[in-house]
Amino acid sequence: MERRATPPLLPILRSQQQGELLALLLGDPDLEMSLSALGDRIGIPTPSVHREIERAELAGLVTSRKVGNTRLVRAATDSPYFLGLADVLTKAFGPPTLLADALAPVPGVERAVVFGSWAARFTGDPGDRPVGDIDVLVLGDPDRDEVFARIRPVEERLGRPVQLTFRSTRWLDEGEGAFHDTVVGRPMVEVPLSVDGSRNGDKGG
Repeated sequence: MERRATPPLLPILRSQQQGELLALLLGDPDLEMSLSALGDRIGIPTPSVHREIERAELAGLVTSRKVGNTRLVRAATDSPYFLGLADVLTKAFGPPTLLADALAPVPGVERAVVFGSWAARFTGDPGDRPVGDIDVLVLGDPDRDEVFARIRPVEERLGRPVQLTFRSTRWLDEGEGAFHDTVVGRPMVEVPLSVDGSRNGDKGG
């Protein structure tokens, strides 16, 4: 698989894959995952994960250990770069993971996607202005007060407002109108509420 280009969200990085991997690991210092689990989580091949993790470990950004034939990777929290990089990477690439952690436990949230300018940049559209708010579409019938309460800490970590829009579960497939057409006609990024068919929250690898 060819390396994805320099990411519009944070063009100081060499690739989108690098940004997503480091954001996932540095954003949660308790997280420890295998290379294959990291690839499944982000949606990139294991060989690409291996190359990026090799570079990151040589730079002292992550650490790994072997359990049997499995290589488990986690953030190197003793790195002098850890706190600063974790903050920057979380702000740039962290919305899907942070939103999943916030929304997955809420009953009635069937699906969530990020749309708008952040989603466009994440999928490679450089755009013509910086990202502002994080636009999130929540599908289902949750308690909205609970959703808003759980999103507030996400806004603090991202340093941006999160704009929530609520619609019925089938709205993306069956909705209509100008707003619907705009949302489905532009890039969307899925919030990973479940992993391997189960609700998100399993940090194993």
